[in-house]
Amino acid sequence: MRCCAGAVWLVFAAGIQAAMAQPFPASDTLTPQQLLGRNLFNQSCMVCHVKLQITSPAKYGTDLSKNALGGQEAVMRDVISNGTPNMPGFKYHFEPEQIDAIVSYVKTLPVQPPSNPPR
Repeated sequence: MRCCAGAVWLVFAAGIQAAMAQPFPASDTLTPQQLLGRNLFNQSCMVCHVKLQITSPAKYGTDLSKNALGGQEAVMRDVISNGTPNMPGFKYHFEPEQIDAIVSYVKTLPVQPPSNPPR
């Protein structure tokens, strides 16, 4: 029984560490538009742009932050709307106001430090 409790604690502690590696802004610091953007981001963007599990070797999309695509909101809107060769467009899924909300939320995300490549 102690072995199982120790294993659960280890997984829990590792999960906290993984969550801390990807800092997200606190809800009380976001505007209503950014909160909407966060909810839409969690629904449609997180699966590719955030490493969700400790055991996952990688994620599909790039890290997103306020500096993504040079920090240019118009370019962010265009990429979210029309997609890229590696990402679907969302102009038929989201209204323009929703895309603006996602851009507003992404602009709150801090720049991630470069990860250490495996040796």
